[in-house]
Amino acid sequence: MKVHLLFPDRDFDAAAPLPPEAETLAADLGLETPVAAMAAGDGLIAEVARAVLLGSTEADVGLVRFRQGILADCLDNPRVVKDIYALAGEALDAERKQGWHWADSPSSILGRSRSLLSTFMELLGRIKALADRHGERFHSAGFRGLFAMLDRELDAAYFAEVEAELSRLQFNEGVLISASLGAGNHGVGHVLRRWPKEKSFLEYLTGRQAPSLHFEIAPRDEAGWKAREQLEARGLNLVANAVAQSADHVASFFSMLRTELAFYLGGLNLRDALAERGLPFCLPAPAAADALRLAATGLYDIGLGLGTDGRVVASDIEADGRRFIVVTGANRGGKTTFLRGLGLAFLMMQAGLMAPAAAFSASLADRLLSHFRKEEDATMRSGKLDEELARMDGLVRAATHRSLFLFNESFAATNEREGSKIAGEITGALIERGVRVAFVTHLYTFAHAMLAEHGGDGLFLRAERPADDGRVFPLERAEPLDTSFGRELFAAVMGE
Repeated sequence: MKVHLLFPDRDFDAAAPLPPEAETLAADLGLETPVAAMAAGDGLIAEVARAVLLGSTEADVGLVRFRQGILADCLDNPRVVKDIYALAGEALDAERKQGWHWADSPSSILGRSRSLLSTFMELLGRIKALADRHGERFHSAGFRGLFAMLDRELDAAYFAEVEAELSRLQFNEGVLISASLGAGNHGVGHVLRRWPKEKSFLEYLTGRQAPSLHFEIAPRDEAGWKAREQLEARGLNLVANAVAQSADHVASFFSMLRTELAFYLGGLNLRDALAERGLPFCLPAPAAADALRLAATGLYDIGLGLGTDGRVVASDIEADGRRFIVVTGANRGGKTTFLRGLGLAFLMMQAGLMAPAAAFSASLADRLLSHFRKEEDATMRSGKLDEELARMDGLVRAATHRSLFLFNESFAATNEREGSKIAGEITGALIERGVRVAFVTHLYTFAHAMLAEHGGDGLFLRAERPADDGRVFPLERAEPLDTSFGRELFAAVMGE
């Protein structure tokens, strides 16, 4: 039985390694805040949400739409989805309570597996009943495929057959084992047998059974009872292993069902958190990686919105056909907030979630890379610029022509001329390779060089100074000013 709610053709691998840059990206964008809102205290949801958000590197429009369809079903039928998730959790709790030990005998393994399968069948029946009762309300390919599989494989005949087998495995009439004599008159070839269902014709006529030999073990004969247990273990070993494997198979289905549903439960929790704060969201429109599409209405930093009372500064952008965005302007004017909002919107879109905007459409990216200015600390073995260049080397090697690169005040630790030269050379090389770039900078020379040399390929946004009361204004489409805001830059970089 396959779940296939995160991928149409395979199971989700929660243990798959994340891209090397994933942890840096998560820290730069403040990913933990939206992940915490998705989890709402559920550790599994947090784990799965983080893995899917940081590991969605397929840049596959079809996959994004597949997940969006499933998410839409979850948003429309939250109670049903939560009930299925809870039933899968009950099954896994039952498995944990049973427990296993490497020294367990075949008899105890069989007993535990039989009990576990009985619990599993009851829970599968309840999930099947939910699917039968509410299936018509689900329209996505993912849920329809899951419910069709349940209908096909878990019919009434299946449950009746399993119930009958589990009943037989209780061995109420005893254990019937056949064997042959081997070397030294030792028993070999022990095989568990079914008890005859009916008496033979002769037994019906005579009212007697065929003669058989038997013996009884004295209650205090410890050696005899041990020999009997060993004999029984030989006969039960194969069937005990088979039943245990069957229980493992059903448990793996419950585990995958709960794991893959956890992501969409996170989407439900996130929707509720956004709605509670009055924050807008949308199902974004993904485009192919080479389509150069990027447009948003009311884009905001979801991490900031979730961490406050919902008051955010939203910006509109229209960058279709543009290979890069350069954001300049005053310090504390919302530039970094915009960049984080853009990065989180991309992560959420590519994972199949809603986006933090009234409307959002963009070309997908196979890698989302970030290079944010870091605060100097005691662990640094070199200066800030050397540290920035060392990080940049690995990121540039990871970038492809389908990647999106986010820069935040990169190379501002050196002087204006040197920083602008480094930024210009790296950005120009990335653009030539087809990498899309969003660059927040105070480097006046760099910003103007990008305008002069690549102006037709880029979008230039500018942040205004905050109002006296601290209010921040939306970014505006505007060319860089003839100032580098040096005082603000010095304070930002040097921490003064």
